[in-house]
Amino acid sequence: MHAVLHALSITGSMAWEITWALILGFALSAVVQAVVRRSTIVRLLGDDRPSTLLRASALGAASSSCSYAAVALARSLFRKGADFTAAMAFEIASTNLVAELGVILALLMGWQFTAAEFTGGPVMIIVLAVLFRLALRDKLLRQAREQADRAVAGSMEGHAAMDMSVRGQGSFARRLLSGDGFTAVAHVFVMEWAAIVRDLVIGLFVAGAVAAWVPDSFWRSFFFDGHPVASKLWGPLVGPMVAVLSFVCSVGNVPLAVVLWKGGISFGGVVAFLFADLLILPILNIYRRYYGARMALFLLGTFYVAAVVAGYAVEFAFGGLGLIPDQADATIPTSPAAYAEVTAL
Repeated sequence: MHAVLHALSITGSMAWEITWALILGFALSAVVQAVVRRSTIVRLLGDDRPSTLLRASALGAASSSCSYAAVALARSLFRKGADFTAAMAFEIASTNLVAELGVILALLMGWQFTAAEFTGGPVMIIVLAVLFRLALRDKLLRQAREQADRAVAGSMEGHAAMDMSVRGQGSFARRLLSGDGFTAVAHVFVMEWAAIVRDLVIGLFVAGAVAAWVPDSFWRSFFFDGHPVASKLWGPLVGPMVAVLSFVCSVGNVPLAVVLWKGGISFGGVVAFLFADLLILPILNIYRRYYGARMALFLLGTFYVAAVVAGYAVEFAFGGLGLIPDQADATIPTSPAAYAEVTAL
C-alpha cells in the first residue's frame, strides 16, 4: 500500500504541474482552428525557410504548451496552411523552449540543464529541418494532409469532419469575442480534450509507477554508471527510448528526468530524454491518427535522430566547458503540495 501511495503521489505531482499548460495549449489550439484565418497562417508559416522556422520557433516558445496540446496545435496550424516543417518546429519549441520548463529544470536539476535545453532545442529543430528537406517526399506529405483534414484522434472522432471555424468578417478580436466565435472555440476545446484525455491519464500513472518502483540500481546498471566514456555515448541513444516508454509529456517529464539523472544517465542522455517528449507511445498513436501510420513512423525516426544529435551536442559542448552539474544536487518532488511549493519559488 505504501508503494502504491508513493506512485500515486508522484503521479499527482506531475498532473498538478502540467494541467494548466494543457488548458492553455488546447485553448490556443481551439482559437487557431475556430478564429484564425487560413491566409494569416500561410503568410506567417507557409514555407520552410530559415526565417520562417525561426518565426515558428518563437511562436511555439510563446505558446507554452504541454506535448499533447502542442501536437494538437501543430496539426491545427498544418490544416490552416502552415508548412509541415514549420508546424513541427512550432511543436518542438512549444514543449522544449518554454520559460516554465527552464525554471523547473533550474530548480530541480540545476541551471546547466536550463542552458542545455535552450541550446539543444535549436539544434534539434535544425537537424529535423535538414532531415525533412532530405527525406520527406511529396506523396507522404499529401497523404498526411489528407489524413489531418479527415479526423481528430480519440472518442470525438465522429465530429472531426465538422468545420467549426467562424466565417464572419472583421478583426480577429471581433470574431473571437462574438457569440459564434465563443461557441466555436468552446466546441473545439472540448473535442481536443476528448481526443487525448485517456492517453494522458494512462501516461501519468505509468510515469508515476516507473519513478516510484524502479530501483536506482537498475538505472545505474542500465546507464553504465561508473563507465564515463560508455555512459556519454550510451546516454543520448537510450534516453529517447526511455522517453518513448515513459508516457509522460513536456514539463511533466522533468520529475522522471531527475530520477534518471540521479540513477546515472549522462547529461546528454537527460537532455535527449527531455527532447523525446514528443515521441511517447500515446503521442505516436496520435500522430498515426492525425497524419497516418507512415508519417507517424517517419516522425518517430526523424525526431529520434534529432533528439540524439541534440543530446550529443550538449553532452560534449557542456562537458568541454566544465558545466555539467553534480547529480547529487537534483531533487525529486514526491507530492502535489511539495511540487507546487517548488514551482512557486
